[in-house]
Amino acid sequence: MNKRILSLALPNIITNLTVPLLGMVDTAIVGHLDTEGSNTDYIGAIAVGTMIFNFIYWNFGFLRMGTSGFTAQAYGARDLKESMNILTRALFIAILIALSLIILQYPISILTRSFIENKNGVMDLALRYFFILIWAAPATLGMYALKGWLIGMQDSKTPMFIAIMINLVNIFFSLLFVIKFKMKIEGVAYGTLIAQYTGLFTTIIFWQVKYGKLKKYFNIKESIDWQKMKLFFKVNSDIFLRTTCLILVTTYFTIASSKMQYPILAVNALLMQLFTLFSYFMDGFAYAAESLCGRYYGAKDSKNLQKSVKYILSWGLGISLVFMILYFFFGENILRILTDKENVISVAKNYLVWVLLIPLTGFVAFLYDGILIGMTKSAIMRNAIFIATALFFIIFLGLSPFFSNSALWIAFITYLLGRSVLMAVFSRKLIFTNKL
Repeated sequence: MNKRILSLALPNIITNLTVPLLGMVDTAIVGHLDTEGSNTDYIGAIAVGTMIFNFIYWNFGFLRMGTSGFTAQAYGARDLKESMNILTRALFIAILIALSLIILQYPISILTRSFIENKNGVMDLALRYFFILIWAAPATLGMYALKGWLIGMQDSKTPMFIAIMINLVNIFFSLLFVIKFKMKIEGVAYGTLIAQYTGLFTTIIFWQVKYGKLKKYFNIKESIDWQKMKLFFKVNSDIFLRTTCLILVTTYFTIASSKMQYPILAVNALLMQLFTLFSYFMDGFAYAAESLCGRYYGAKDSKNLQKSVKYILSWGLGISLVFMILYFFFGENILRILTDKENVISVAKNYLVWVLLIPLTGFVAFLYDGILIGMTKSAIMRNAIFIATALFFIIFLGLSPFFSNSALWIAFITYLLGRSVLMAVFSRKLIFTNKL
C-alpha cells in the first residue's frame, strides 16, 4: 500500500511544485525588460493578470476534482465504457465554459477595472496580457478535465511530464518573443498561450498512445445523458461551493492584513508562502487519496478503502511533523530566502509560531478532501467548510479588537482544525463500515 501511495503522490508533488513556475517565469522575464518606463509596472501587470486568471480558473477546479473521483470509481468497477463517458462529459463541459469565457472577455475586463486601480497604466498592461491569454481557456480547462481523468485512472506520471514540458515551452517562447522580437508583455502572453496548447496537444497524443483503445466506447449521446450530467453537476456544485469558501477565507485574510499596520501585509504574505509550500506536498497525497479511495469505493472493496485511508493519514501525519521541525529550526532562514527586508523578517518571527501549527491542524483537511473527492461524497466537504468558514469570521471579528494580527492567525488555525475535525467525524461512519 505504501508503494502505491508514493507512486501516485510523488509525481503529483512534482507537478504541484511546477504550478507557480508559470507565473514566476513570466514575472522574471518582464522584470528584466529593457524599457524606458519602470519594470515594476510590467511586474505589477503580470501579477494582476495572473490574479484574474487564478480567480477565474480556481472556480472551475471542479473539472479536475470531480472528474478524478468519478473516473477512479469507474476504474475500480472496471467499467471502461463509463470511464470514457466521464472523460467525454468533462471535456464537453470544459469546452462550453471556455467558449463562454472567451465570449465574455470584455465584460470580465470591465468588471476587473472596477475593482483594480489603473495606477501608472498597470491595468492597461494587464489587460493586454489578459486579452491574449484568455484564448488559452479551452486548453487550460481541457487540461483540467484530462488531468482529473488521468489521476482517476491511477496515472500521475503523465500529468507530471506534461507540467514540466509546459514550463520548458513557456520559458523558450516567452524569451524568444520578448528578447528576439521585442514583444514585451504581449510576448510573455503568447509564450504562455503556446505552452498551454502544447500541453493540451501533447496530452492528447499521450492519451492516444496509452488509452486509444478506449475510443471504441466513445458515445456522445450517452456521455451527455441528463441523469449522469445531473449527478456530475450535483457533486461539482458542492466542490464549487467548497472552493468559493476557500477563496473567501484566503482573500479576506489578505484584505484584513492590508488594513493592519505596516508591515503586517508583507509579513502575512511571506508566512502564507510557508502554508502554500506545505500545501503542495499535502495535495500530492490528497491526489493519491482521490485515485485509491475512488478506486476501492468503486470496486466496493471496503477493506482496502479503510486501509488506504489509514495509510494516507499516517503519511500525512509524518509529513506534517517533518514540516513542523523544518519550520521550527529553519523558518527564519526560509524567510530570508524570500526577502532581505530586516524589518519584515523581525516582525514575521513573532508570528512563526502560528505557521508551526498549520501542518498539524491542516493535514487531515487536505487529505480528507482527496478521500471524499475520490468517493464523490462532496456534501461532507461542503458542510464542513461552511461551518469552518463561519468559525473563521466569528473568531476573527470577535478577537480582532484585542489581538489584531494574532486574531487573524487564531481564526485561520481554527478554520483549518475545524475542517479537519468535522470531515473526519462526518465521514467516519461512511468509511469505516464493514460493507459499502
